[in-house]
Amino acid sequence: MNFAFTDDQLALAATVRDVLAAHCPPRAVRTERTPAWSRLAEIGLFGLMVPEEYEGLGLGLVDAVPALEETGRAALPGPVAETVAAAPALLAGNPLLGELAKGSLRVSTIVGDQVYAPDADLADLLIVERDGVPYAVSPDRVRLTPQPGVDRTRRLFGVDLGTVNPRTVDPGAEDGAEAGSGGASRPEARGVTRLTVPTEGVVRPPVPGGGVVRPPVLGGGLVRLPVRTAPAVRAVTVAVAAQLVGLARHLLDASVAHALTRRQFGVPIGSFQAVKHLLADVAVAVEFTAPLVCAAAVAVDRDLPSAGRDVAAAKAGAGETAELAARAALQVHGAMGYTEEFDLHLWLARVWSLSAAHGGTALHRSRLRAMILGRCSCEGPSHGSGEGSCEGPDRRFGEGPGRRFGEGSDEGPGGRFGEGPREGTGEGIGGSR
Repeated sequence: MNFAFTDDQLALAATVRDVLAAHCPPRAVRTERTPAWSRLAEIGLFGLMVPEEYEGLGLGLVDAVPALEETGRAALPGPVAETVAAAPALLAGNPLLGELAKGSLRVSTIVGDQVYAPDADLADLLIVERDGVPYAVSPDRVRLTPQPGVDRTRRLFGVDLGTVNPRTVDPGAEDGAEAGSGGASRPEARGVTRLTVPTEGVVRPPVPGGGVVRPPVLGGGLVRLPVRTAPAVRAVTVAVAAQLVGLARHLLDASVAHALTRRQFGVPIGSFQAVKHLLADVAVAVEFTAPLVCAAAVAVDRDLPSAGRDVAAAKAGAGETAELAARAALQVHGAMGYTEEFDLHLWLARVWSLSAAHGGTALHRSRLRAMILGRCSCEGPSHGSGEGSCEGPDRRFGEGPGRRFGEGSDEGPGGRFGEGPREGTGEGIGGSR
């Protein structure tokens, strides 16, 4: 059996890397909200997982993993994982997939373990899960509340749906017609309340090709999507894990480069055995984690019975590896590593933010342990999506008394990352890592 990526998959990743190197340098990460998005849309990144009948490439998650790693390596801002991996599953059969494939529709989500919508102010469409049911709404119909977070280039927003009433839309109907409505599309005629609350201080940049998309299928209201959230939750979790691997690779490369040029006692610090061991540990962790992410992508694409376990292993492993790379980078660079003037802090903040996104390491280790020991009763497709019995309402990420560093307002007690129950996750697992 061949576990290597194909030439086409590697070529796509190389193209994405070249585009990001040219159009998403650290300066752009600091100052722009969506650098390189129009260029990435041109090469088809956002249509990778969109079916061919909607002008997408019709590829699987495993095909997207190398490219997603490159978006992590470059710390590309914006709701990348949500748009590339979650949206195609959540909008299955919806005409909006055509806009998604063209790169003219940005999507942010609150599904699974997420409490806040990342980069919701940049999105043209929000998909919010309530009681296991996904709803789609235009961002200008809800109130977006900025939330504190460790990564200023990955902004978090609370989404207040207010009085927008849900309705179900037939994906094949025109102009957002409700299923069984005979083509009626005016939400006021069905008693749907339009929200006109402005999102003060929130300015969304135009999408590639000009103009902000106003999806007609929504009709200005809250639309219930006739799909399950579990496949999308798994796909976006793996996508974030792939980004974490890319972040770890960049941090390792930056640390090695610094160790070869920074001199102490007349020699490069990379010649010191302690530094060699530190960076070797990161290199080994990266090489062991990357296959976990690929295996999870294969399991999700094929809907294997082990998909829930593989996704949990991938996210836990990627989070730990990226945090290890971040700690090593800080040690090698010293105090300058977290200064505002030095670019390294952009990658450190992204690691801390993404390692907490879609469930932190402790939560996924808890799920993995439960499945291995046979204590989880939801190993089917809903596992890890918040729809099964392994997660009571108090176990949803970020809803406990102390939120995970980077996703909530504080770090919780003893909030150093990577220290198990002292992380302040609020995930209700009550155990060590």
